Amino acid sequence: MGFVAWIALVPLLVALAGRSPLEGFVLAYVFGMLFLAGIFHWILQIPYYRWYHHLLLAVYFGLYPALFGLALGFISKRLGKTPALWAAPFLWVALEYLRGNFFFLALPWGLIGHSQHRYPAVIQIAALFGTYGISFLIVLVNAAFGAAVLIGTKFVRHQIDGTHGAAFKKADLALPILALLGIAGALLYGSLVAGRPISGEAVRVAMVQGNIEQAKKWDPRFADQILQAYADLTLRAANDQPELIIWPETAVPGSISLDPDIHDRLKALVAETAIPLLVGSARHQKFQEADGKRLRPMNSAFLLLPGNEKPELQQYDKIRLFPFGEYLPCKNIIPWQWIRVSSLSEYVAGRRHFVFRLAGHRFAVTICWENIFPDLVRQFVKNGADFMVNITNEARFGRTAAPYQLAAISVFRAVENRRFVIRCANTGITCIIDPCGRVTAQLETEDGRQLFVRGVVSEKIFPLDTQTLYTRYGDVVVALCFAVVLIFLTLAWMKNVSH
Repeated sequence: MGFVAWIALVPLLVALAGRSPLEGFVLAYVFGMLFLAGIFHWILQIPYYRWYHHLLLAVYFGLYPALFGLALGFISKRLGKTPALWAAPFLWVALEYLRGNFFFLALPWGLIGHSQHRYPAVIQIAALFGTYGISFLIVLVNAAFGAAVLIGTKFVRHQIDGTHGAAFKKADLALPILALLGIAGALLYGSLVAGRPISGEAVRVAMVQGNIEQAKKWDPRFADQILQAYADLTLRAANDQPELIIWPETAVPGSISLDPDIHDRLKALVAETAIPLLVGSARHQKFQEADGKRLRPMNSAFLLLPGNEKPELQQYDKIRLFPFGEYLPCKNIIPWQWIRVSSLSEYVAGRRHFVFRLAGHRFAVTICWENIFPDLVRQFVKNGADFMVNITNEARFGRTAAPYQLAAISVFRAVENRRFVIRCANTGITCIIDPCGRVTAQLETEDGRQLFVRGVVSEKIFPLDTQTLYTRYGDVVVALCFAVVLIFLTLAWMKNVSH
């Protein structure tokens, strides 16, 4: 129901227009807390996560909409309702960006632009301005509808009161006209781009979804069973003669670098199929930490090549770890134990934006939620990745909205950089997304079930080496939004001082 996003903020914008900064802050805070608590309800599935953690999450992330209400109220009171509506899209995008990039709680999830993942004609502008550009356009349209509501209200009052004077000025039409031109431009550009054929040297890839329950993944009693399940599916995938077979995040029930048996079994499987195999596995740091603490694991992806004696040479270590799931942020500074917060694991982050080499092509891997960070994926593409692979394990989220939200966000990484994005999940959404954000292949049962399914997806993709405007220059539109917000706030402050 992404079309609802184009009017979803109208009630909020109309309610905030003319409010005091404090009223705007409180009103938008309630809105933000309810929205964030709702869209992340799936996180309650994670072990040891409690309702009071969820409340703290809502309190923190609700602050960003609250700041939106505060600033909009300030501008509205000093400069008027119409200037406040003009400022709304710039302010919204600036705060979305802050939420997505601030410190260890950076979370570019549930952006209003993500609501358009099913509309290829709309989202092609992400290749120019990023997903934040789509958010800007949506809020601009909402602001235009908000202006229309205010104009209509003013007109009705004039009719009822019988007062003289124009119900609205020609200048009041500027915002709706601009929004109309923005929509028309985006749809025209999107239709032209999405209609172009995608060509090049095709590469067939196969994704293996093991559908391993979270409770079994790290239980040694099931290690042999898990490896055998993946081996059987890999042999099935090899029948299509793909150039790459992919396993999901931490598919290997152990560490390739520490367990010789796992290492040898994988080598034998690659030798039997004669097809490169990308696997997700934990590994341990090569060197001990300076403080003498024990070696900690790393969440990694390995590319095993046929005939290669050292398959671990090509490996990527996850850079963006999941806070409170894979590590405890600032644990020496913040007393997390006071609110009963702990980490499920203690991983260490990788540091290199490594690009894999495969038969004349180059690709990069993101692990789990790394795909929600646009600048991380952009960096891989700038480093030469011709296509992107996202390996993920979403078993702990159960049958919730989380896998669908993660898959929806991946659509924008494809469009922003004009790259095929391959998602290989353990239990979630295993699919291929083309450079226009369209799902070209997906694992599902005959009755349409997509979660907790075991199987193989094999499809051709086209590695591409062109770079989009967004890949080259990043979030320029965000910098513009911050600048405009600063201008609005300065003008509002100066107006206050002059009075």
